[in-house]
Amino acid sequence: MSKPKVLISDKMDPNAAKIFEERGCDVDVITGETPEELKARIADYDGLAIRSSTKVTAEIIDAATNLKVIGRAGIGVDNVDIPYASSKGVVVMNTPFGNSITTAEHAIALMMALARQIPEANDQTQAGKWPKSAFMGVEVTGKTLGLIGAGNIGSIVASRALGLRMKVVAYDPFLTEDRAIELGVEKADLDTLLSKADFISLHTPLTDQTRNILSRERMEAAKPGVRIVNCARGGLVDEAALKDLLESGQVAGAALDVFETEPPAPDHPLFGTKNFICTPHLGASTTEAQVNVALQVAEQMADYLVNGGVTNALNMPSLSAEEAPKLRPYMALAENLGSLVSQLAHGNLTQISIEREGAAADLQGKPITAAVLAGFMRRYSDSVNMVNAPYMAKDRGLDVREVRHDREGVYHTLLRVTVATSQGDRSVAGTLFGNEAPRLVEIFGVGIEAELAGHMLYIVNEDAPGFIGRIGTLLGENGINIGTFHLGRREAGGEAVLLLSVDQPIPPEVERKACELEGVKVVKALSF
Repeated sequence: MSKPKVLISDKMDPNAAKIFEERGCDVDVITGETPEELKARIADYDGLAIRSSTKVTAEIIDAATNLKVIGRAGIGVDNVDIPYASSKGVVVMNTPFGNSITTAEHAIALMMALARQIPEANDQTQAGKWPKSAFMGVEVTGKTLGLIGAGNIGSIVASRALGLRMKVVAYDPFLTEDRAIELGVEKADLDTLLSKADFISLHTPLTDQTRNILSRERMEAAKPGVRIVNCARGGLVDEAALKDLLESGQVAGAALDVFETEPPAPDHPLFGTKNFICTPHLGASTTEAQVNVALQVAEQMADYLVNGGVTNALNMPSLSAEEAPKLRPYMALAENLGSLVSQLAHGNLTQISIEREGAAADLQGKPITAAVLAGFMRRYSDSVNMVNAPYMAKDRGLDVREVRHDREGVYHTLLRVTVATSQGDRSVAGTLFGNEAPRLVEIFGVGIEAELAGHMLYIVNEDAPGFIGRIGTLLGENGINIGTFHLGRREAGGEAVLLLSVDQPIPPEVERKACELEGVKVVKALSF
């Protein structure tokens, strides 16, 4: 089996390449290429490791016919078309923790620089002046810091601010009361934060909901004399409005490490504005952070390509390298069950339920659900996997339900997949033998034990003597060799199910002839 190939297309710590090699990947480091050069090269690679320079557009992804994972050494993934990557089944990872401390410290540094007007005082002092009386700063002790975003970086900023004896008010839709208490901050809505904060620090991604979250109206409604720090993403602050409010004094000072357009134009309106300071996107620029994110992205990508572990993925459930071997047989079972119910159920299917019982109930459910959907969505597309299947299901309006049962039934572990059809619910179930071998154990209410693999034929018939002989004869006459027979029935003389594996695909004419056999109700050729 050939090794996965990885391309590092942006400059990063050389130890990243060593990690890829040590963990079983072939790696090329080729930086500074144009989009056209990258487009011509990328088809050879399973993984693409980037920083901020490489722009992974839809065109690049289309050319990357073998690509399985994109790894961003850092937090921001504005340079990756994540929806398109997801639609193509490509995992997108980042390293959200590698530069968290560095970015938080930069925010605190800018806040202190604003409070004491350090940049301007430095410039005038070095110009030969001694403007001691011109600079009257403010203490941060006892002041209120308003955090917009209390995730990884925001929570670190909160801890540093509390160490400076500040009060911290946080606005974050995902912040729970318990987490706020744990952080030692006051949870508040945005209007309350604006009314209380002496300093505001932003730590949220740029989305449609957060763009210009500090708009002109909101900054005008803020506490007079507020000081604003943004080390998160450009576009969170209305830059034109910020200039006006700095000049009016409503905003006493502002420090930006990020801009809506980077690099900003030399004649950017904020440049030269009094009480405005800026840095060139230095939030993650420390030696420690650059090393950390490079090593982390290499470890994450190698784990995925070699072991199937998924860490810090933005478009699929995370799955550690330790969890992956344990979950792998479950995901194989889940994918086959999803495929089986998809092939057998007819009509417009709008709801699917995935139930975990026994030992399966204690496992992480998201990867299992993604595997079921990967099998199920093949009724619509051949190019589907665990990454894009949930997105495809959502696009089609499929109602996906996950159910976890604490009970343990006949089997020590069980997965059940049910779809709602116009004829009622249709359900299939499976288990693992020896915690490794996936087996079907129930199909549409009929108990049947079978391995789902290769080419198979599903038949529902009246339970009567001679039927097995008739179907065997039919297949034999058409040169189709039977591998295994699996039988089940509701009751003697009632409805029976036959599931058999064959060595080659069932031709349509053989499927039609099987339908014509006495007592046959349903015939369906299957493929796994």
